Amino acid sequence: MHHAVDPITWTPQRIAVAGVSGAGKTTLCNKLAEILGARRVELDSLFHGPDWVPREAFLDDVKSLIAEPSWALELQYREARPLIAARADTLVWLDYPARIQMTRLVHRTLRRRVTREQLWNGNIEPPLRTVFTDPDHIVRFAWRTRNKLKPVIPTLEGRFPGLHVVRLTHPEQVSPWTRALRARLDARLDL
Repeated sequence: MHHAVDPITWTPQRIAVAGVSGAGKTTLCNKLAEILGARRVELDSLFHGPDWVPREAFLDDVKSLIAEPSWALELQYREARPLIAARADTLVWLDYPARIQMTRLVHRTLRRRVTREQLWNGNIEPPLRTVFTDPDHIVRFAWRTRNKLKPVIPTLEGRFPGLHVVRLTHPEQVSPWTRALRARLDARLDL
């Protein structure tokens, strides 16, 4: 497993980003897609249909997306994770303390609800009171699953040959790592 300060000695082209809800997977994927010059599709937009109903074409859409030569994609949804991990060359794990992750998630959820921000396929965050009534509300779900990745991610390099796992333990490590990635890719182009 690599860490934020380790040199990037391979050439990332297909990057998956893992982390619990609210860690910043989508934000990082957007930045990585920009650096890679790759088309960007948010995995949630492929999964959620109108009224939060899962789309039947989800896995077919994921398979089509990961067949592309370069991408940045969230590593989420049980059915899609093995497909994405098998094709990725790099996995960035946002392994932040629960305090940071939950603070970010609550702020994001409040902002989305108050502004009625449209998410995927016409969906919006449910009323705030549902945090008390819905056991699968995003805030409750995130708290319940906050440690779920800790035993899994360290095993992925052994299960998927050619996969490099990079563990970032604080949001302040993201910018230096993405700068190093950009430098690595620029150096490769200069050859």
